[in-house]
Amino acid sequence: MNWRSKRLWLELIAGARKLSNFFWALTVFLGSLGFLLVGISSYLGRNLIGTSSYLGRNLISFVPSQQIPFFPQGIVMCFYGIAGLFISSYLWCTISWNVGSGYDRFDRKEGLVCIFRWGFPGKNRRIFLRFCIKDIQSVRIRVKEGLYARRVLYIDIRGRGVLLLTRTDENLTPREIEQKAVELAYFLRVPIEIF
Repeated sequence: MNWRSKRLWLELIAGARKLSNFFWALTVFLGSLGFLLVGISSYLGRNLIGTSSYLGRNLISFVPSQQIPFFPQGIVMCFYGIAGLFISSYLWCTISWNVGSGYDRFDRKEGLVCIFRWGFPGKNRRIFLRFCIKDIQSVRIRVKEGLYARRVLYIDIRGRGVLLLTRTDENLTPREIEQKAVELAYFLRVPIEIF
């Protein structure tokens, strides 16, 4: 949701709670769980084969543990499974904390710009920047064409350098990024630079 008037521009920024992040977190979790179960199954099948114990069974029915030796394939599968579970837990934590979400607020009445983002838990979880509108020198568009085309929007702040406004994974068309840059530059009354 974005809200604009003659004196106030408020733009909400989506964070890590995107459909693609949910997809990848679930895919990595299920894949790593499969690797770990096959590795454990190869260990249990190798050491307890011929016993009548329940642990001698395959944990995943479509992969017979007798065909996968524990050393070295089973160990490697366990390692990949554990590593994948760590990566998956990192992705789920990023989604639950909604890292990267926040807002951009440009207030011409007060002459202030407020940029807020949520980060990772800790001392610097809240990222809050505040500066004067008169310190903004220009709105910049950076265009990188090619296989992974990227178009991002920055503002150039006197004494602070450039500040990124759009996400790098946001796939805006050239027309959309130009329209957004023109509207913001008009609102802030600054020039546009393309680099």
